[in-house]
Amino acid sequence: MLLAVFLVISALFVVLGIIFASGKGANLIAGYNTASRKEKAKTDEKKLLKAMSVFMFVLAGCFLVSALSQVLNVKSLIWIGQALFAASLIIGLIYLNTGDRFRN
Repeated sequence: MLLAVFLVISALFVVLGIIFASGKGANLIAGYNTASRKEKAKTDEKKLLKAMSVFMFVLAGCFLVSALSQVLNVKSLIWIGQALFAASLIIGLIYLNTGDRFRN
């Protein structure tokens, strides 16, 4: 059962990553979708979507590590996968929200 949960969550992140990598789905990014047209004009949408796609694929990989724990029956991999997820989430959010990386 837990394997199915980890695989479904991982699949959702992969689907989002594919959507962002294809250059679509900017309206799914919180903050960007509520920004004014003036603010959106200042942002390089292509760079933002590329960074978000990489971020989604990394998060999917973390859940795949947790799913691997169910396949191999190694309980410590669940904690390793979740620790990687938490670390990736914190680092990714800091990276995406600091600096002017995505300004035109």
